[in-house]
Amino acid sequence: MLALVLLGQPIVFAQEEEKIDLEKAILLGLDRNFGVKIAANNQIIAEREVKITTGSFLMPIIDANFLRSFSFEDVTQQFLNSPEPNRIDNAKTNNENYSLVGVYGLRPEAIYTMKVVGKLAELSELQAKVTVENTVASIASAYYRLVLELQRQKVLETTLELSQSRLDIAQARYELGGAGKRDYLTAQVDFNADRSMLVNQELAIKNAQINLNELLAMPPDTKLKVRDTIVVENNLILNDLLENAYLNNKDFLIAQRNENIAFLSLKEIQASRLPSVNFNAAYNNNTLNSDAGFLLFNQREGFNYGLTASFNVFNGFALNRRIQNAKVQKVNAEYAVKQFEIQLASDIQRAYNTYNTNMQLLDIEFANYKVAMESADIALERFRLGIADYLQFRDAQVNLLTAENRLITALFNIKEMEIELMRLSGRIFYQGSENRFSLVLK
Repeated sequence: MLALVLLGQPIVFAQEEEKIDLEKAILLGLDRNFGVKIAANNQIIAEREVKITTGSFLMPIIDANFLRSFSFEDVTQQFLNSPEPNRIDNAKTNNENYSLVGVYGLRPEAIYTMKVVGKLAELSELQAKVTVENTVASIASAYYRLVLELQRQKVLETTLELSQSRLDIAQARYELGGAGKRDYLTAQVDFNADRSMLVNQELAIKNAQINLNELLAMPPDTKLKVRDTIVVENNLILNDLLENAYLNNKDFLIAQRNENIAFLSLKEIQASRLPSVNFNAAYNNNTLNSDAGFLLFNQREGFNYGLTASFNVFNGFALNRRIQNAKVQKVNAEYAVKQFEIQLASDIQRAYNTYNTNMQLLDIEFANYKVAMESADIALERFRLGIADYLQFRDAQVNLLTAENRLITALFNIKEMEIELMRLSGRIFYQGSENRFSLVLK
């Protein structure tokens, strides 16, 4: 049966059987959808990059080195105080060296580099949220598309029942001689046409089920029983949607983060003009044993440390070119934010206009549906009594089919625009860790 509640109340198509609802479908999809899993893993990678990059700038670099070398050589030496050369065959040399070297550098641009990496991590988090929100919107749309196709099937089944009643009446009249064969054959043709539409509708339901299964990362032949229900609300306000969009739309926030990154990248390059300072310290232990030479044994052990300051004087204007390009990129990022702001407002306005228009059409379609249903009942009774011909009955039947289709299509269009407005205004809220989310549409 068809149930509708108007006058500002939710409008519902419902059945009594308990089936999977939208929230369960969304939770199932977010738990299984591979796009969401990939986005969550990319966010984890970005967070690790922040930790590693920050550590590389704040921590010193420490290297440990060890050297052990041996040599066997024939050596001929002549010293200043000895006229005769001195020859040593198979002279052995043993050199052992180990050291611990630490370097800590201070580069002015590193401060901005860490900030850029932090913004990139925020960007990755927002991109993951965009993936989740788009997945939620796609699941909701696919869910209600399946509901729509199921409702259309019920409409066609009702139409087929009327055609069957008409066919039975026409057949009885023909067999009793009360009507010609033409009326009976025409009733058969219309009955078969309605059966054909029902068969095609079964295909539409199967494809809608496959589309939903794909988003839920489930096998295509999985049978999910969805609630045969569409509920729409008429409490969306344009100004509230726009205000929420500027604060919560993730794509808009991404554009703002890109503007921040462009600003920090410019500062990072400009900071390259400043001098950099490196502090270094080392512990060395070097031992030499040799059979030839002035030093037969030499051992050095101790610490050394120092400071190095460097400043680029000229690099062929490469740094100037990088700074100029960064300035242009910063301006482009500012333009991108302004452009997206206009686009976002336009998208919301278009979706809201469609939503509002369909809300107005819903009252008209519902009134038209009631008239068409009453007309079809009257036409069937008149046809049964032989007062109306088959053309009048078929016309009333087609009008009822059209009215029912337009009514449930208006409901689906309203729901689609409602989902889109929720997505654009950033009013799809979720919370959880990695691959587990809970959803609230507000």
